[in-house]
Amino acid sequence: MFRSLITLLLVAALPLLASDGKPNILILLTDDLGYSDLGCYGSEITTPNLDQLAANGLRFTDFHNTGRCWPTRGALMTGYYPQQVRMDPQPRPKQNRGFPSWTRTIPQMLKPLGYRSYHSGKWHIGCAPRILADTGFDRSYHLADQSRHFSPVAHMLDDKPLSRVTRDEGFYGTVAIADRAIEFLQQHQADHADKPFFAYVAFTAPHFPLMAWDKDIERYRGKYLRGWDALRQERFERLKKIGLVDGELSSPERQIRAPSGNDQTSAQLNHEDVFTYVPWDSLTEAQRRFQAEKMAIHAAMIDRIDIEVGRLLDQLKAMKQFEDTLIVFLSDNGASAEIMVRGDGHDPRAPMGSAATHLCLGPGWSTMCNTPFRRHKIWTHEGGTSTPLVVHWPKGIAAKGELRHDAGHVVDLMPTILDAAGAPAAKISASAPDFPGRSLVPAFAKNGSVQHDYLFFHHQGNRGLRIGPWKLVSSKDDADTWDLYDFKADRSEQHNLAPQMQSKVNELQAKWDALDAQFAKDSAK
Repeated sequence: MFRSLITLLLVAALPLLASDGKPNILILLTDDLGYSDLGCYGSEITTPNLDQLAANGLRFTDFHNTGRCWPTRGALMTGYYPQQVRMDPQPRPKQNRGFPSWTRTIPQMLKPLGYRSYHSGKWHIGCAPRILADTGFDRSYHLADQSRHFSPVAHMLDDKPLSRVTRDEGFYGTVAIADRAIEFLQQHQADHADKPFFAYVAFTAPHFPLMAWDKDIERYRGKYLRGWDALRQERFERLKKIGLVDGELSSPERQIRAPSGNDQTSAQLNHEDVFTYVPWDSLTEAQRRFQAEKMAIHAAMIDRIDIEVGRLLDQLKAMKQFEDTLIVFLSDNGASAEIMVRGDGHDPRAPMGSAATHLCLGPGWSTMCNTPFRRHKIWTHEGGTSTPLVVHWPKGIAAKGELRHDAGHVVDLMPTILDAAGAPAAKISASAPDFPGRSLVPAFAKNGSVQHDYLFFHHQGNRGLRIGPWKLVSSKDDADTWDLYDFKADRSEQHNLAPQMQSKVNELQAKWDALDAQFAKDSAK
């Protein structure tokens, strides 16, 4: 009894101790990572550094992005839904390019609090193309080329173009992003050790093209020959055992095809790829080998992310800042079913995963990576918008290895960061809308302490709304139809209740329409 009382007193005192100074903040964002692609989220992929963060921090089970790269990044950086800040839809009318005048980014909000801010990696926020001048970062390495992990054509240092990297220079995007982030942190320690920092590290992996060092691929060769059907079931069982999900495993949707790929693409890939989900045992032996190698490359890209995250953590420890750095890890959307050839094209004779190839994960493996949910990147079903969220902050979070089932969205990160930095009531300006998100800081202490009025989704005709236990969702291909799901009982979206609950559909649709109209007004200010 006495020991329990002491523990409770220490836990209660921890936020007061942590608030004496402002924490550093490190956001780690991946590109096209599926919900179950980390070891700590049920994967067979080796991610010991991220697993360790989860074991000594928190995992959120019900966190969401916008379902696509640039809307998520715009929402993350501003704290508003992308429709409010002209980041979705695209293209925007010329007169509305740029953020609304009332918009402020995380660095701009943190600067008055004494922070210095650093960016390394992908940007993809067209409303603010000059990262230092438009957003308030103090240093930036911008890897803008999404088609070449080994030899980028477009990358910038502090908004100034760097020369193209050739294939024989040993460059690899994930490593370069970590290198620059570490360089900025070292400079911060040397010149600004008295100030807290905000670091935004945005990896381009595991976004297509599937490219990785051969030594990383080798660790996974042969691992995926059993196929996506068997491995998906195994991931689902691990997710349930961990407690991350309950309910059903969604049924694969064979009719769904991502909006990409054509006959020419198929010919370039030697007809070995498939553009829709098919049972593994229906593939030829050549197709199975081809598909297994693709997934091995995807796994290698994630493995390499984890290795580079480990280097970043080592840097924080060397700076003696690890204990008081709020670390947040997430993905910008679900795994991608897209298949296309861009960049330097695809040479089917070159080793798979090398710089001369251009391969995509495709719908079979994407379905597995998004286990247990439906659909993929671009859609507003759970497979498109669900992301792992790992949060670690020893001086601010007493819990270790616990799960948080609070619903959340990427718009929550701005208010969370401001709250952690000691400015929870920050207001951008009189003309700015209230932040639609909620601070997650209360959830750091107690599960179930963060409540939202709604979560809103809209991307390329795909729509969704979460209110309480209900989710309303509609696809571009069937724009006149809304489906309704009891989210608590059926997060995998397998039992459509719309036919028998039309009044609830009408109620939620009216709310979605009102929000969509309001967000359009916000963007026009």
